[in-house]
Amino acid sequence: MTALMPLFDAVRSQAILAFVIFLRVGAAMSLLPGFGEKMVPARIRLVLAFAFTAVVAPAVQPHVQALIESRPNSALVLLCETMTGLSLGMVLRLFVLAIEMAGSLAAQSASLSQMFGNSGEPAPAIGHVLLMAGLTLALLSGLHVRLAGALILSYDALPVGQFPGAALMRDWGLAGISRAFALAFSLSAPFVIAALVYNLALGVINRAMPSLMLSMIGAPALTAGGLILLGVTAPLMLGVWNADFADFLANPFAVPR
Repeated sequence: MTALMPLFDAVRSQAILAFVIFLRVGAAMSLLPGFGEKMVPARIRLVLAFAFTAVVAPAVQPHVQALIESRPNSALVLLCETMTGLSLGMVLRLFVLAIEMAGSLAAQSASLSQMFGNSGEPAPAIGHVLLMAGLTLALLSGLHVRLAGALILSYDALPVGQFPGAALMRDWGLAGISRAFALAFSLSAPFVIAALVYNLALGVINRAMPSLMLSMIGAPALTAGGLILLGVTAPLMLGVWNADFADFLANPFAVPR
């Protein structure tokens, strides 16, 4: 037993290190795009969190090891790492919300859905199609590698064992929210413009021929036009969204001025 004590100490040290890293990675994994979706079973997400922990641990071991040696039994470290992981996951989650908002705006413009429904209602079909296609494209483009890199970079921008500064989180969060809304409106711009032109033309026709039943003619034309426009613009929309997502993951902690 005396000879095995150094081995036990080494295993204990590595287990504590892996647990501290898992707190940040596991918290982020619950919200990460693609890997944190509700459709992914909880057991699969847990296995993915273990896998990302194994990938991230060798790169961030010096940061975490120094903290463990200085504060081996601090409960504050556990809370800080969990909050940091949730903050990172929420900012990345905004890109999923952006493409969902773009789908809702496109569906409303094509008279296929209300812009804002009651709580608990499923997403419009266009939003669901865009979301699934966007996540598939991101995963095929190496999303797992980019997310692992973002998690590693987080240990430089958000030091382990420390609460993120309030000013930093305010600026970072506001930048992420504004980016998400701008991206959503940019992606849905073709549908909004087409709907505006369509309604203007419909108003002119109604003034010229008041007896014409425009609702019987205009509604099917608007729906068909929306579906055709979706088929034409969807590849471009997904490409723009994926490129913007990749640019953000290349430097996720930059705050634009």
